[in-house]
Amino acid sequence: MDKTLLEILACPSCKGSLDYMKAQQELVCPTCRLAYPIRDDIPVMLSDEARELAADEEL
Repeated sequence: MDKTLLEILACPSCKGSLDYMKAQQELVCPTCRLAYPIRDDIPVMLSDEARELAADEEL
């Protein structure tokens, strides 16, 4: 994930910052506890495509 792109992107729900999870290929919003998938090196920043993190899932 390009660092410049990561700095520009924000959570569509709360406009907060995102964390890149390389192993899962996801961008995670710690505030909303939503994980946005990265498909073919392109972040899918749609709320309906995001998955909710489980309560016991660590960030």
